[in-house]
Amino acid sequence: QVQLVESGGGWVQPGGSLRLSCAASGSIFSIDAMGWYRQAPGKQREWVAHISSDGITKFPDSVKGRFTISRDNAKNMVYLQMNSLKPEDTAVYHCYAAVSSRAGILGDYWGKGTLVTVSS
Repeated sequence: QVQLVESGGGWVQPGGSLRLSCAASGSIFSIDAMGWYRQAPGKQREWVAHISSDGITKFPDSVKGRFTISRDNAKNMVYLQMNSLKPEDTAVYHCYAAVSSRAGILGDYWGKGTLVTVSS
């Protein structure tokens, strides 16, 4: 089994910053891609950041230039640095990871999410 647990969410004023963390644990042999999605109330899930195993990053236009993603392969962690936050960034943020388990099984795993609220 593999678990992903997010942390770092909270309330922030518009223009502020937050850093989210996601820790992967369990029967992990290796982790390929990692990233973040978000889901705002009443809206569809939206992809916000992706990082490959060798550190190549991708972002949608909605967050490009404001969000950065990084990872620590030794710790099985992925981070999302969010700057210049806007009210429309309010959502539950979920991390994901493509994991090869010690049993040789490849699977996609998701965390339960952490809430980010941007308001004045």
